[in-house]
Amino acid sequence: MTLTETYARFQLGEVIPPTDPAFAVVMPIVSETLQLIGKLNSSGDIAEAREILSQIFGQELDETTTVFPPFTTNFGRFTTIGKNVFINHGCSFLDLGGITIEDNVLIGPQVKLVTENHPLDPATRKGLITKPILIKQNAWIGAGATILPGVTVGENSVVAAGSVVSKDVPDHTVVGGIPAKFLKKVD
Repeated sequence: MTLTETYARFQLGEVIPPTDPAFAVVMPIVSETLQLIGKLNSSGDIAEAREILSQIFGQELDETTTVFPPFTTNFGRFTTIGKNVFINHGCSFLDLGGITIEDNVLIGPQVKLVTENHPLDPATRKGLITKPILIKQNAWIGAGATILPGVTVGENSVVAAGSVVSKDVPDHTVVGGIPAKFLKKVD
């Protein structure tokens, strides 16, 4: 199974048991990612951090994109980050379901992007259910917010600090709370 086939497998939104061949593809990359995260989080240089993140994500991060360590991810290869993106300290991305961050996005400190969940049934609970997250251009994710699997945050939208977002956020909208609810439109 190739990495592309594995990504397609994780995009189905089905329970993927720990015995699925996709995990044999993922686990060596997880080990490599964990080693690189250690280097990243001991780096004191933004350019070096960008270079290490480029290795983790398997794509060259644009020089206009800044990520402040510490930063964690469990995999990295299913994350795509656009230009002029700022990701503040202490963020965590669980990306087996795929994370896309478009251009000009601001992500506050301690934000969690979580594309992975587990089934409720105890018999299958060690499996994964994954769904992608999309953060559209010019969005702003406030400090300590959590974005859950399958969520799209719309263009020019704002997620208030501390929110838990379990449903799509329309374009030009401010949401907040637990669970996040509509607060107002962005002019």
